[in-house]
Amino acid sequence: QVQLVESGGGLVQAGGSLRLSCAASGIIRSINAMGWYRQAPGNQREKVAAITSGGSTNYADSVKGRFTISRDNAKNTVYLQRNSLKPEDTAVYYCNVDYTDTYYLQRSSWGQGTQVTVSS
Repeated sequence: QVQLVESGGGLVQAGGSLRLSCAASGIIRSINAMGWYRQAPGNQREKVAAITSGGSTNYADSVKGRFTISRDNAKNTVYLQRNSLKPEDTAVYYCNVDYTDTYYLQRSSWGQGTQVTVSS
């Protein structure tokens, strides 16, 4: 089982920047893809960005050019650098990690979510 601890959320003015972090811990064989999702009030959870174990990335069209996902495999941590924030980026951001457990089963785990509020 993987435990995920997120940090870096908060209140920021439009145009500002914030970096989210998500650290994974637990007894596992390997961490595969890592990603960030967000859910605004009244909306479904949407995928924001993802990064594979090899470093390939993909982004939602709405954040391309503004957000950057990265990972530190030595620390089992994924980051989301968010620049040029807009009020519509306001949401609860969730970290998601796909991993292989000690029984070679593929599993997925979610963080508890961190609130990001962008004021206009």
